[in-house]
Amino acid sequence: MELNEHTLVIDTLKEVDQSRKCFRMVGGVLVERTVKEVLPALENNKEQINKIIETLGTQLQAKGRELNEYREKHNIRVMGEDDQKQPPKESGDGSGGKPSSAGVLVS
Repeated sequence: MELNEHTLVIDTLKEVDQSRKCFRMVGGVLVERTVKEVLPALENNKEQINKIIETLGTQLQAKGRELNEYREKHNIRVMGEDDQKQPPKESGDGSGGKPSSAGVLVS
């Protein structure tokens, strides 16, 4: 969202006179500057945000691979994840898959 905001503000300020008054929020304080002073700072901030997004994306991919390797190494499965991959287990008594009632008295 911040990247979109910076892009929108930069595009708007490029069309404005460079000597026009401009207000910028710095650390919770509203500061009066000119467009000429604010525009380079905004472009620098936008570049920094892009770099951070790229770095976080690569870190996320690396952690995802690390997580998958750990899950495979330790044979960790999430409940419900592999249910569709494995066929249902059949009991060997030939009762058609119904649960056995061995050891239960019914009157």
